[in-house]
Amino acid sequence: MRILIVDDEKDIPLLFRQRFRKELRAGQIELEFAFSAEEALQHMAGPGGAEVVLILSDINMPGMNGLDLLKVLKQRFPAPKVLIITAYDTKEKYDTAMKYKADGFMTKPVDFEALRRHIFGADSD
Repeated sequence: MRILIVDDEKDIPLLFRQRFRKELRAGQIELEFAFSAEEALQHMAGPGGAEVVLILSDINMPGMNGLDLLKVLKQRFPAPKVLIITAYDTKEKYDTAMKYKADGFMTKPVDFEALRRHIFGADSD
């Protein structure tokens, strides 16, 4: 399962690789990273984009924000599920994410066990 994580924080790859090291070693998932919405759109338009099944996107990023990215992703690349992650949980942001057809909404700090259940289903270890 190929997952694209979109966040402008440069320490995100290390954090996600640490938290999912067992799944990475077992070949259950592949993690790819984009540090802006624009980079994510380029990635999705490229040769590996069709293999991405889940996109995790932060909302607050310079340039295009995660909600605008969500809207464009759902129009251009409808197949992958998109989960919005934000440090600033508000009803307005949640409502906008749902309006743009987000497949889920989580707050930071990320609850990695809840994220693991979202990715693998309720029966995952």
